[in-house]
Amino acid sequence: MNLAKIRLSPIEMDLVTNADWILTKNGIMRKAWQLLEGLQEYQQGLNMQYHQQLPAEVMRIPAKISKGENYRGLPYLVLDHPRFFEKGNSFAIRTMFWWGHFFSITLHLSGEMKRIYTRSLQKGYAQMVNNGYFISNNDAEWEHHFESDNYCLLSKISQQDYQLQLQERPFVKLAQKVTLDKWNDAHDLLAKYYSELMEMLHHQLPRR
Repeated sequence: MNLAKIRLSPIEMDLVTNADWILTKNGIMRKAWQLLEGLQEYQQGLNMQYHQQLPAEVMRIPAKISKGENYRGLPYLVLDHPRFFEKGNSFAIRTMFWWGHFFSITLHLSGEMKRIYTRSLQKGYAQMVNNGYFISNNDAEWEHHFESDNYCLLSKISQQDYQLQLQERPFVKLAQKVTLDKWNDAHDLLAKYYSELMEMLHHQLPRR
């Protein structure tokens, strides 16, 4: 064993001998969880307005908040609501808190669910461009960061190219992010983006 590799740097020694920063981190994660719980309550109320225009299989599955410690080495929380995941066929709106980076909200459609909503997504192009939405440009469906190899601003893509992507790619992800310096406004901003996405989608299906 190379003992030099397991020795601690001065910064690491300060951290390992100080429990306060871990307790502070745990407290922040609790507050992020509570923020997502509050957002979930808002979403449930809004979904009641749209439930007759959403696929029945999507509405049957309850919301879920998940916690992890290692998305690219950092802690995260994820709220999936609505959530419907089958192999090659997904409908989800995912809200994520990623330590050190952002909150984000992402509409994720693939397979038949994407086909159902393609017309609504096409009609929503101008609105999403004006509101600063991002679109996934990565073949890896389950990446969430906003680096240039995963997302780009929808405004960088022509409407024609956007429509071509909707038709040819197996999935589409449209996203917004809220930087952590806007923490105190994050709930309201995420609720606004959720409302925008639901309003854009709900016109597609006829009332049952």
